[in-house]
Amino acid sequence: MSAIFSPGKLMLTSEYFAIDGALVLAVPTKLGQEFFFEEKDDNQSLILWEALHQNKLWLKAVIDYENWQILETNIPSSAEFILKTLKNVQQLSTTKFKNDFSYHLTTNLQFPADYGLGSSSTLMNNLAEWADIDPFYLNTISLGGSGYDIAVAKEKSAILFQSKPEIKYEKADFNPSFKNELIFIHLNQKQDSREGINLYKSKNKSQELVDEFSEITKKILLCNELETFSELMMIHERKISDFIEIPAVKGKMFPDCPVFVKSLGAWGGDFVMSAKFGGFKDYFWEKGFTTIFEWENLIDL
Repeated sequence: MSAIFSPGKLMLTSEYFAIDGALVLAVPTKLGQEFFFEEKDDNQSLILWEALHQNKLWLKAVIDYENWQILETNIPSSAEFILKTLKNVQQLSTTKFKNDFSYHLTTNLQFPADYGLGSSSTLMNNLAEWADIDPFYLNTISLGGSGYDIAVAKEKSAILFQSKPEIKYEKADFNPSFKNELIFIHLNQKQDSREGINLYKSKNKSQELVDEFSEITKKILLCNELETFSELMMIHERKISDFIEIPAVKGKMFPDCPVFVKSLGAWGGDFVMSAKFGGFKDYFWEKGFTTIFEWENLIDL
């Protein structure tokens, strides 16, 4: 079997404001999703789809792609999503699901699903690379979203991304001298990003405020000192908290933490970023947060 790999992602800046074109800084993770594929010219028009989660099978489906019917599956709702996505691949591709070939397609998500590192975006990018189609368009018609996560998966690099007036992104040279002082803590729950996005969309925002987040991103990209980086992260948190009217994670969960704590992505779950301090592991462990990554163990730069 041949294989494709897409890395997961963490959004460091602009969160919800990415929807309105704020400049985003995002980085790839060492963990991602593998995609294995085998094609046979056997005149069957069948797809055997197997989805693994950390090397353990959780979804299996047999799909007739001539009639787009699920013939067998253990999880009908998940199989329906795969059918819909593969049907989109067929419509966009000039070669896949066209010639009565049979396909054995296997995915392996390397990280826990509640990490929020991009189980969907890595899947979309893997399929797009395999079928030689536009991953952003496949993602738009299959899922939606700003697309920054697709850009990270595609480029396998830190990126600067903007969704408006049109999708624009470039590789970013983000390799801060203090990176080994940064840590990432999982909050033991997966946040529904769509719920947060709907809350954000319900509020009126000015272009001036959107531009403020772009400026913070530019300053963070140029940071050479952890103290300055920390100050910018706290400013960023305060601005988002004031706008969406949700308490920042530090005040809510870590009020006595001696350093900054910043939400990454949708507020309320997934990962937060902070910095090392004396006894930091004991501090977070005592509060029940035992999944702590240092930069070098999670970020692929």
